[in-house]
Amino acid sequence: MRKVFQEELTQVGEDLIEISKLVTEAIRNATTAFEGADVDLAQEVIAADARIDFLQNSLDERAIDILALQGPVASDLRMIVGSLRMSASLERMGDLARHVAQLARLRFPATVIPEALTATFKEMAQLDLEISLKVTQLLETRDLEVARDILKLNIALDDLHLSVFKTIAEPAWQETPSTTVDVALASRYFERFADHGVSVARKVSYLVTGEWQPEGF
Repeated sequence: MRKVFQEELTQVGEDLIEISKLVTEAIRNATTAFEGADVDLAQEVIAADARIDFLQNSLDERAIDILALQGPVASDLRMIVGSLRMSASLERMGDLARHVAQLARLRFPATVIPEALTATFKEMAQLDLEISLKVTQLLETRDLEVARDILKLNIALDDLHLSVFKTIAEPAWQETPSTTVDVALASRYFERFADHGVSVARKVSYLVTGEWQPEGF
C-alpha cells in the first residue's frame, strides 16, 4: 500500500513538471506572437491553454483522492497541499500567456506595443521566459538557489512594469486611449505571470524547509 502511495506522490510531482513545461511553451509562443503580430501562433496558444487546464484539473483530482484515501501526514501532507496550490499558480500562468496571445490576436495586423516601449516589453517577455524555465528547473531539482534566482528576475520585471506605468502617465505620452489600455494590460499580464512564478518558488521552499518563507527569502 505504501508503494502505491509513493507512486501516486511521484506522479503528482511529474504532473506539475509537465504543466510547467507547457506553461513555458505557452509564454514563449505568446510573446513571439505578441511581438510579431503572428495571429496564427496566437491562436495556437489560446487553443493550447485547454491542455494546461485539463492537466491541472487531473492533478487536483489525484491530489484530493490521495488526501481522502491515504490520510497522509507531515511532509507528505505538505507535498500534496503544496502541489494543489502550485498547480493553481501554474494554471494562472498559462491563462496570462493566453491573455498576451489574445491581445496579439485582437490588434492583428498591427502590433500591440508602440515603438517607444518595444524594447521594454521585449525585456519583460525575456524575463518571464527565464522565470518559467527556472520554475520547471526548481520543480525538478528543488534547488533553493533556483528559487532565489526567480526572485531576482521578478524584481527586475517589477522595475520594468513600474517604468511602463510611469511612461504612460507622462505628459509626453500621446498614444490613443485604446493603445494606452493595451499597454497597461500587457504590462500587468507580464508582471502577474512573474508573480505566480514567485508563488511556486515560495511553495517549493516550504516543501524543502518546512517553513513558510517571507516575500524576499
